[in-house]
Amino acid sequence: MNPKLAMIQANTRRHFLQQSSAGLGGIALSALMNDGASAAVVDPLAPRKPHFEATAKQVIYLHLTGSPPHLDLFDYKPELVKHNDEDCPNEFLEGQRFAFTSGVPKLMGTPRKFEQHGEGGVWLSDAVPHFHGIADELCVINSMTTDQFNHAPAELLVYTGSPRSGRPSLGAWATYGLGTENANLPGFVVLISSGVQPNGGKNSFGSGFLPSVYQGVQCRSKGDPVLFASDPKGMDRELRRKSLDALRDLNELQAKELGHPETLTRIAQYELAFRMQTSVPEVMNINDEPQHTVDAYGAKPGESTFANNCLLARRLVENGVRYVQLFDWGWDFHGTGEGTGLESGLTNKCATMDKPITALINDLKQRGMFDETLIVIGGEFGRTPFREGRTAKSAVLGRDHYPDCYSMVLAGGGVKGGIHYGESDELGFRVARDKVHIHDLQATIMHLLGFDHERLTYRFQGRDYRLTDVHGEVVHGILA
Repeated sequence: MNPKLAMIQANTRRHFLQQSSAGLGGIALSALMNDGASAAVVDPLAPRKPHFEATAKQVIYLHLTGSPPHLDLFDYKPELVKHNDEDCPNEFLEGQRFAFTSGVPKLMGTPRKFEQHGEGGVWLSDAVPHFHGIADELCVINSMTTDQFNHAPAELLVYTGSPRSGRPSLGAWATYGLGTENANLPGFVVLISSGVQPNGGKNSFGSGFLPSVYQGVQCRSKGDPVLFASDPKGMDRELRRKSLDALRDLNELQAKELGHPETLTRIAQYELAFRMQTSVPEVMNINDEPQHTVDAYGAKPGESTFANNCLLARRLVENGVRYVQLFDWGWDFHGTGEGTGLESGLTNKCATMDKPITALINDLKQRGMFDETLIVIGGEFGRTPFREGRTAKSAVLGRDHYPDCYSMVLAGGGVKGGIHYGESDELGFRVARDKVHIHDLQATIMHLLGFDHERLTYRFQGRDYRLTDVHGEVVHGILA
């Protein structure tokens, strides 16, 4: 923060009355003495070193919006299969609230087939066949837990550390701490597939009270990569450059006078937008990729798909982007229709996901980038070990929202591969071992990026804030 602005924010009326006793002469002298404290105009996205040596240089976070049914993908429960269609024991229902289920629901064992894969014996279902070949790269956490069971607040908790709007997102914190390695690209890029914005809206990739230069920049794989970045009609590049030079000079004068961080943001964003006009279309053009790479991802140039976005994520981190966030809508498997059922519906949806993620991991390995790129895969909560209440008599199987115990998958970036971490109980209702709260996951991601999550703070409204608020412990058991 600018020293002059920090001094102004720290002052109270008592300070003012105490310090103004010497009259106008004292005030004038104070102004002269503080003139040197005016901040130089610096780039807020300039590269910065973390607290300690990082194992991950960049993050690709793949959010499966709506939350996939983990009991049908990653957490095999033979006992639940054994007790399929029995009444749910009352001990798991007392004092609990569910989004769409009431009364006594029926336990539901998975209809999917599970097998162990890789040298580590990772349990994976037949819904994710491509994952079978990369099992030894995956760290499956089966003991995740969160505090929220509705989509928007749960997603905000994942990304901002709070279920309410207004806090900076995980990507914003990472960019605030690290800056960017490529001055021609944003430090934090967001890609959205399936045509729907995330449940938490733009707050899920916003900057909150951090300077807005750290918010995620949404890029598109179809049409103009970034909206409103093109030159206005009738303005060529030279005229735009002159206009921006004039704006920069005015903003620099204001920055030196007032030291407000948003003025520096304005300068940085204007300049970045100018450079992005040539750099972003180049990076976002997957037509440059060899056909065998495009085929491996299942990508289709010109479309807005999860496969395209996974390929773009690799291209972005390869070009110095610190944090890439993918949101893919359509993982809310209530079973209210065939498309959200656990059989053909899950098979079809996973076909759009496991092939491109497998290709992404293999591609990063081939390019020597896997060990320095952290990949995170998961939703905002889990799904119930029983049938969703509205579909109790339906032939289509589905599960309700469930926050108490669920799975997430990590890979690369200093994480152990080929392991299950933590464990749910025999029926999948509660964490039985090594609980990982969402704040613990956030602390661990920060640790892998080289930060002590308790020290990466920003002063706002009189106190220091951090992503994990007053919670969070690093999960050392998953670190390589």
